[in-house]
Amino acid sequence: MKSVFSQGVVPEELQAGLAAVAVDHKKRFANSAKAVKLNFTADATMGEGTYSCRSSSSGVEVRYGSRAAAFRAVGTLLAFKAEELAELNINETSPFPMRGVMIDCSRNGVLRPEAAAHFMRRIALMGVNMVMLYTEDTYEIPGEPLFGYLRGGYTQEEMRHLDDYADALGIELIPCIQTLGHMEQVLQWDPYFHLRDTPNVLLADSEPTYDFIRKMIRAASGSLRSKRIHIGMDEAHGLGTGNYRTKFGERPPFEIMNSHLKRVRDICREEGLRPMIWSDMYFRLGSKSHSYYDHEWSIPDHIIDEIPKDVQLVYWDYGCRTAEHFETFINFHRKLGSDPVMAGGIWTWMHLWTVLPGSFKAVESCVTACRRQGLQEVIMTLWGDQGMEVDIFSALPGIQYFCELAFGATDPMAAAKRNFAAVCGVAFDPWVRASDIDLIPYVKDHDHSSTNVGRSLLWQDPLLPVLDPMLRKTDLHTHYKRLAVDLFCAESSEGLARRLSYPAQVAQVLALKANLRRDLEVAYRANNMIGLRQIVDKVLPQLRQEFDSLWKFHRAMWMETYKPFGWEVIECRYGGVRARLATVSYLLRQYLAGKIESIPELEVDLHNSWPEFTKDVPPLDYIRVKTPSCIK
Repeated sequence: MKSVFSQGVVPEELQAGLAAVAVDHKKRFANSAKAVKLNFTADATMGEGTYSCRSSSSGVEVRYGSRAAAFRAVGTLLAFKAEELAELNINETSPFPMRGVMIDCSRNGVLRPEAAAHFMRRIALMGVNMVMLYTEDTYEIPGEPLFGYLRGGYTQEEMRHLDDYADALGIELIPCIQTLGHMEQVLQWDPYFHLRDTPNVLLADSEPTYDFIRKMIRAASGSLRSKRIHIGMDEAHGLGTGNYRTKFGERPPFEIMNSHLKRVRDICREEGLRPMIWSDMYFRLGSKSHSYYDHEWSIPDHIIDEIPKDVQLVYWDYGCRTAEHFETFINFHRKLGSDPVMAGGIWTWMHLWTVLPGSFKAVESCVTACRRQGLQEVIMTLWGDQGMEVDIFSALPGIQYFCELAFGATDPMAAAKRNFAAVCGVAFDPWVRASDIDLIPYVKDHDHSSTNVGRSLLWQDPLLPVLDPMLRKTDLHTHYKRLAVDLFCAESSEGLARRLSYPAQVAQVLALKANLRRDLEVAYRANNMIGLRQIVDKVLPQLRQEFDSLWKFHRAMWMETYKPFGWEVIECRYGGVRARLATVSYLLRQYLAGKIESIPELEVDLHNSWPEFTKDVPPLDYIRVKTPSCIK
């Protein structure tokens, strides 16, 4: 029988947070006769990530070194049955004072404040104590109406409320912005053209740029308690090669980078903030191939000496690599002057559902390396590249696994399954099974595959599908039909379980769409009119109906999870496929009626455009699969 808890002795600093997390666990927190009292005691001798739980005559005694540790304790206790509480003796500690999660709120999907609060409630119980909302232009700057124009950015009041909410859960909310590259959403508008170096990079060494950056930093940080700020500066490709060169002439990119960083650092100092940046630009500029992960990088000593030492470098690395690889690059960062902040990744980007098997491997190697190297601060990033089509909540099993590793679980996967079910109220395995949207039956090493084949199959053109030659011999219909059945059996209308309806419906669509062009081609070239009639009368109507169901469910889920701005991008993708499916039906009916003599799209042979990929399918952008044409 599941345990039921009530509040015993609860310090004031925990009361608001406990009331918040109880919202998702109403049956587990009740003042019933069978409820076990939770008595909390703050212990200054314990470290930030340390807590203990003991059975006593008055209930369960929880001692904690920080509020975040107290909420981790609650999440752990939820996994215990009532009969297991009699002889309770739990001791956990994490060597990482910062266990963070960064959520992308710049790729169409700006989390609704209510959804962000919900997300934080869940991950607080897992043990997360820091959150960043990555906002390139999706926050309000007073007096700048075209900053984040029509993008649904956070207001100052929304950020203030989220900060209060996070603080009650023991979470530090740190602003995370950009102050060099990734600024194309802003620089597209005429009033900001004078701030351009290139279309996506700000003009360094220009006073108007720093006046603008000061506004950005004040707006992003002004509503938050934290005195830390992430100021970005990654992937500033072409730095100094656009308007900078016209205005200031040639200057080594290293010098521009250091000069700009010092100016922005000074602004942070004036605002009482301690900044951090993504570290890749230094390594890219020191690599002959401009690679972040080049082992032969070389940065001049005088450049290293001039990197501001009061700016933390964030080493980001999201691949499924070995722990030794991570350790090598941690030590490369140390050569630049200090221990880095480590940013790993849970594979949300360019997917419809988080690729959890690959995420588990990547996170395990990352955390193992950080533990060995004695790093203090670790972040897991949830990116939304290509439009945030992913359900961001599908990353929760990955975050749970990260926390089990961070707290040193003996069997982290078993602990993740147990604690995830308690914290999130759903079974772990079906959420991992949903990752099979991107499973290709012939790929053996699924745990290391980052392919987004399911997403590509969803959006690729039904008559001109670029991926089909790579999958010609694969029975995708059976694969996706089985997946849809499994996921529909696991989903329900309550709580987080209903989110499984999204990957289930995707699988339902792909069971009909994935092999469509192949089936059309076979029937057409064999002059099989009965087969073509079967497709146009039965398969296509069913596919269009299932596709519409997916579109409508995704729309409802989006509006519940994100602000409405940005959905128009995704809806245009749905609209494009809907129109193309209608055209396929139209062409087939014209052909079957003898009104046209041929369907040229079915006569052209398809060729493998990626012959080097023999064991997997490459992860592809939306613009790469929607049509073979470069005219977008």
